[in-house]
Amino acid sequence: MDNMTLREVCNSAKVSRRAVQGYEKAGLVFASGKNERGYLLYDIHTLERIKQIKLYQQFGFTIKEIKNIIDAPNVVLKVVLEEQIIRLKEEKRQLEILIDKADELTKNLC
Repeated sequence: MDNMTLREVCNSAKVSRRAVQGYEKAGLVFASGKNERGYLLYDIHTLERIKQIKLYQQFGFTIKEIKNIIDAPNVVLKVVLEEQIIRLKEEKRQLEILIDKADELTKNLC
């Protein structure tokens, strides 16, 4: 499959049309052309980039942050990801505290 329609890209990457359109608006992805019916087409590289953007979003990065790091050299990306890991571990620690408190409250209700 050389080029895919927006629908095919969305299905393959498991993202909404709105998400892809937002990525386009932010300048993160671009259509590679149009088919005979006028539908925008996307290549495999764009599909992979959308998957990468989605992963970065799952890591907690904003679109603005992703725009700054997506094409950064690996050494820069490594530093940014290491910093994000520290933040995510702190969030995890805070969630574990909340879970423990909720468990304690639940046990006291019985």
